[in-house]
Amino acid sequence: MKRSDIPSKGKQFRLAKFFAYASFIVLIAFSFPFSVVISQQAKDILMKSYENYALLIGENLNHQVFQNFVLPIVRRYGKVKLREKEQFEWMDQVVRNTVHSLKIDLVNIYDVGKGIIAYSTDQAMVGQEVPESLGYKKAVKGEHFSGLVSTWDDFLGMGLELPGGEKKLRTFIPFVGLDPFTGEKGPLLGVFELIQDLSQEYQSLVKFQYLVFGLSASIMALIFVALLVIVHRAENILAQRAQEQRKLEAQLNQSERLAALGQMCAGVSHEIRNPLGIIRSTAELLASTGTSTESQKKLSSMIIEESGRLNNIVTEFLDFARPQLPNLQDVNLDEIIMRNLQFLKPQLEQENVTVRHNISDRSLQIKADPQLLYRAFLNVIANAMQSMENTRRLLTIDISDAKESYLVSIQDTGCGIKKENLDRIFDPFFSTKDKGSGLGLSIVRNIVESHNGTVEIETLEGVGTNVKISLPKGI
Repeated sequence: MKRSDIPSKGKQFRLAKFFAYASFIVLIAFSFPFSVVISQQAKDILMKSYENYALLIGENLNHQVFQNFVLPIVRRYGKVKLREKEQFEWMDQVVRNTVHSLKIDLVNIYDVGKGIIAYSTDQAMVGQEVPESLGYKKAVKGEHFSGLVSTWDDFLGMGLELPGGEKKLRTFIPFVGLDPFTGEKGPLLGVFELIQDLSQEYQSLVKFQYLVFGLSASIMALIFVALLVIVHRAENILAQRAQEQRKLEAQLNQSERLAALGQMCAGVSHEIRNPLGIIRSTAELLASTGTSTESQKKLSSMIIEESGRLNNIVTEFLDFARPQLPNLQDVNLDEIIMRNLQFLKPQLEQENVTVRHNISDRSLQIKADPQLLYRAFLNVIANAMQSMENTRRLLTIDISDAKESYLVSIQDTGCGIKKENLDRIFDPFFSTKDKGSGLGLSIVRNIVESHNGTVEIETLEGVGTNVKISLPKGI
């Protein structure tokens, strides 16, 4: 898999994010009709119960008005005339006695023949024309009808109502004559209209509806938050795994390149070393002859010096091409680093480098190859010295115990490493110096990794570099 085939962090788990947001929208959309359906059922139950209540009152009112008003009035006066004060007061007394203490706000009795309100518990309505409503028309045909009258309409027409306003149930009941002996219904005499105030009960249902919707939305929001947490955690896991995969791929590609490069270096170094030895020995021989002039001896010395430097480079090539397996033994980490400082002491003093360290007589025992670790630390310290050419020259070495490993920190006050070079510092043959093979840090990493350790570099351009080497206590 190529690096370009790995999705970036911004694109990872996009499907799960879409699922989380889509789920939230679906859940909210579900909670709204859910609350509407529940509250509507409660409203229907309330309406049905009040309608049945009105029908019972209407049936009783029909019986009381016919028995206690119509029949006596007809027998006494021969005809019902509610415009006469005595008959109206008689009717009013019968109606009010019948609906007394019952939840009825208004009773109207319609005169079907004249199309007016013949009687009303609100005397101001007496004599008004009958509104040709659906309920009235059905009652004229002998059917009862109930309808809700509201001062507020449904909010947005979606079944969710605003709080406040009045809710009244209007029930139309046919007023019929009754056989005094059998109780059978007779001809239509008029229409009863009963009005009940449901505002208080209805507002309780509206509040319940909002409560259901709020609870549903809250539950959905909690589920959405849980989904987001899961998605976020999954994103982090995928990002971490993708990063680990990229590192493994980079290490694999690096290993493949180094293997091919190592084979080439081993072959070239082997071919160079033999003639280089002959050149050095010949120069030494020429310098030792008594017939050599001072100029010849100087040239021979230069050849010997440069051949030695070239031999060191060839040795680095071979070390890089054929890394040695560590000869593990019990060693003291403090002693190895102290040997480095003692070896480099003349150079440190010559270059006015101040060394601070926490090395003491303690015993930091590890399983390691002392020669390989010596060479690794020597390379790191030498690089630090070379980077402090024109700065305050301070070299700080700190060794700390990190439970299962020791952490060696070698920090300089040099020029630091440029950001564009930071990713390449472990690449073979990469160097920012005029001299050197560019294999020093590559060899350091090979040695440390052969001991199951790690190398990390922290740097700030113009401030300095800190090389952190972690070595396990036991392998």
